[in-house]
Amino acid sequence: MTTHTRRPPVTVIGLGPMGQAMARALMAGGHPVTVWNRTPSRADGLVADGATRADSPAAAVAASDLAILSLTDYQAMDDILGPVGPGLAGHTIVNLSSDTPERTRRAAAWAAGLGARFLTGGVMVPEPMVGTEAAYVYYSGPRSLVDQHAATLGLIGAPRYVGEDPGLAQLWYQAQLDVFLTALSGLLHATALAGSAGVTAAEFLPEALQTLADIPAMLAGEDTARNLDAGIHPGDLSTATMMGATADHIVGASEAAGIDVELPRAIRSNYGGAIADGHGRDSWTSLIEVIKAPAVPVGR
Repeated sequence: MTTHTRRPPVTVIGLGPMGQAMARALMAGGHPVTVWNRTPSRADGLVADGATRADSPAAAVAASDLAILSLTDYQAMDDILGPVGPGLAGHTIVNLSSDTPERTRRAAAWAAGLGARFLTGGVMVPEPMVGTEAAYVYYSGPRSLVDQHAATLGLIGAPRYVGEDPGLAQLWYQAQLDVFLTALSGLLHATALAGSAGVTAAEFLPEALQTLADIPAMLAGEDTARNLDAGIHPGDLSTATMMGATADHIVGASEAAGIDVELPRAIRSNYGGAIADGHGRDSWTSLIEVIKAPAVPVGR
């Protein structure tokens, strides 16, 4: 005789594309799922597939020990869960919304004051990848909570615990998105620059993607990370002066093409700051010293 273990109920609050993807991953994993959203119709598809619709945030929280939030920001959490107040006591709140690290620290203190347990998280894949083997989520807060709910949270994405400080998950999340968003803007800016001469995106993007694919080779091995941590920037290859000259040329080309120059000017400013601080003969990695302790922008 086979015995099936019933999985514990889970609540999902916030049913944008990410929240819906998380709810479906939890349902597929066998959890009874209660959902709530400020626009009730967003729950219709999930309810049709077996989820339970709560008629209020308080009812949604009461339905499960574990409530997962997928909201625009932490202010939305305040607006939705603030009126629940003491009803949060004894429940675990996992906020997978985006905000600043400091904001998440305040939220953790607020939840603790009401007797709730609180985890901060950042989902590091787009909605279609939620629940797949490629998905992972940064978490911070009490390690015991991550361990306790690992099987459930793992249905959304592999948990990557980064520390007790509730702000750390958002710090990792925002730092990763810093890389992501900057790369996307760089791609679009470069495509616009090429397009100013009649080069189509279909022609240009494959070349640009190859450039992106070549970047890991510049950072391969342990030397780059070790040197960055140690503040060592050997200038045996690409120096700040050489790369800075290229950054200046990109600004000039963008101005001549009549396209937006804010992004290339920001990059040129980093190189200018490094050179002004005496790093002209050092590696391009010396820019991190300017970024960590920004001075007055060059030219002001």
